[in-house]
Amino acid sequence: MEGRSHVREPAGKAPRSPWPPRVRTRALAAAVAFGSPAVALGLTVAVGALLFAALGQSPGRALGMFFIEPWRGARGWSELAVKATPLAIIALGLAIAFRANVWNIGAEGQYILGAIVATGVALRADAGSGRGIVLMVLAGGVLGGMFWAGVVAFLRDRFNASEILVSLMLVYVAELWLGYLVYGPWKDPEGFNFPQTILFLPATEIPRLVAGHRATVGLLVALAAAPLAWLFLGRTAAGFELEVCGVAARAARYAGFSSRRALWIALLVSGGMAGLAGALEVAGPLGQLTPHLPVGYGFAAIIVAFVGRLHPFGILLASVLMSMFYIGGDLAQSRLGLPQALTGVFQGLLLFALLACDALARRWAARRPRPLPEPEPAGLEAAADPLAPVADGHPAGEALSS
Repeated sequence: MEGRSHVREPAGKAPRSPWPPRVRTRALAAAVAFGSPAVALGLTVAVGALLFAALGQSPGRALGMFFIEPWRGARGWSELAVKATPLAIIALGLAIAFRANVWNIGAEGQYILGAIVATGVALRADAGSGRGIVLMVLAGGVLGGMFWAGVVAFLRDRFNASEILVSLMLVYVAELWLGYLVYGPWKDPEGFNFPQTILFLPATEIPRLVAGHRATVGLLVALAAAPLAWLFLGRTAAGFELEVCGVAARAARYAGFSSRRALWIALLVSGGMAGLAGALEVAGPLGQLTPHLPVGYGFAAIIVAFVGRLHPFGILLASVLMSMFYIGGDLAQSRLGLPQALTGVFQGLLLFALLACDALARRWAARRPRPLPEPEPAGLEAAADPLAPVADGHPAGEALSS
């Protein structure tokens, strides 16, 4: 019968897939990229339910504090935006660094330095300052974060110091600087001896999105930063150079790319974005510098970057998820009497589950047999290439002419 193949597959072999190997490889990569975070989130919820049950709480009610309550009402949406804004901005910068194989673990310190420098600019404002000083406050935050990340880049470039250890240790130095300033020269003389600066003047505050709520235009900055990061990584020569240096350092050197330039760009960009997040936080929802500024956004943003698969738009979704954990931890503490540490527990569970899913997926993909090339029908080899040699050593064209 025409149109039906009479060739049978050898015994013991699975039938060939109708899709080409390249399409199957891309489909598998997409399934791992999007499936691992979903499975990791499911495992986090399951383990969290068991944890709540062990603590004597209703798992459904406790999980509702994390995944349902943050979405109720305009105030809940506003608080989600407040938490997600710094997480998204920091994670976007970290994704750029991680793609270049530069492990900036100390974004929390750059976030603090950005807030400190932004505060220094804001404290110089007076009654005659215009709204344009807000841009100077944000620029100060960016420069502060870039300076702190530049210390890491210099030590790595000059002395080959580990950027992981240096950036992490500088977090504690930044926290000491913060404590010194709010307990010392910047302490509000009329603040009843509390370690905090004076409230920022209205001219230096980040505009609110909606009156009566804490969400600011920083959310719009985060939403705009995602497509800009995508364009930088995927449509510019500098972004391509960063990715090549991160994936194949030898190939990058052969192509003439500078690993030193990639190191500096990755750290300065990630540090600047962390500093920008600090400026938006201190001049936005907080309105003053306090020792309670560092709440772990710089460390949580690392999880956000990996849950978002180092993709700018995936990071936006992951930042919303992580902000739900922050708000859910506060609600679980105030309404159910559970410890505040549950926020960190959920963050750790999500990261552990994601790493486990990725490791298992890579192991499974490595053990899969590689597809064999599709055999060509017999008798068509010579027709496909008229210059191919035949059995007597003459080209196929000569054999046919003879």
